[in-house]
Amino acid sequence: MPSVKLFNMNAEEVGNLKLNDDIFGVEYNEPVVHEVIVAQQANERQGTKSTLTRSEVRGHAKKPYKQKHTGNARQGSTKGPHQIGGGVAFAPKPRDFSKKVNKQVKRLALVSALSEKLRQKEITFLDEFKLAEAKTKEVEKFLNNFKFDRTVLIVLPEKNEDVLRASNNIKNVTVATADNVNVYEVVSNARIVMPKATVKAIEEARI
Repeated sequence: MPSVKLFNMNAEEVGNLKLNDDIFGVEYNEPVVHEVIVAQQANERQGTKSTLTRSEVRGHAKKPYKQKHTGNARQGSTKGPHQIGGGVAFAPKPRDFSKKVNKQVKRLALVSALSEKLRQKEITFLDEFKLAEAKTKEVEKFLNNFKFDRTVLIVLPEKNEDVLRASNNIKNVTVATADNVNVYEVVSNARIVMPKATVKAIEEARI
């Protein structure tokens, strides 16, 4: 079991924490991580875009003018894709973009991503994440204490409205909980902050 340093909200070391190798000691599996992220982003697509083809636009198929002796290129309809107000060639239509990923694959991708973040020393472990008051300045103070100047993912053991409200106006901070943190959030953020209660919740759930 790897042992990591524990800090308080003032970036002061207050102890150590032992981690489970099944969660934080897994070999990085990039193909699986990529598969899960692609599926996650695909599942977030609404798939509602739609434009009209030449058979759906208003109008008729009558020739706009005679075939010859006009000096213009011959035209068979005003509904063609090259006409103003005409239909769209290969028009996009509503479709389902969702992809299915097995639960075991999702778990492997998440523990793989967490293990790699730990190896890169991009996870900060806290004794607890607690704000003096639910204000943005409290979260900014925390970020300044640790000198976090890039994107930060704060993973809480459970939903906390005060933290959500205080961090909502900080564009580079994302807040998640142990039961809904996903692979894309782990990979896309430069730093991850985890209280020891979050680590316990993740290890007990085995993701």
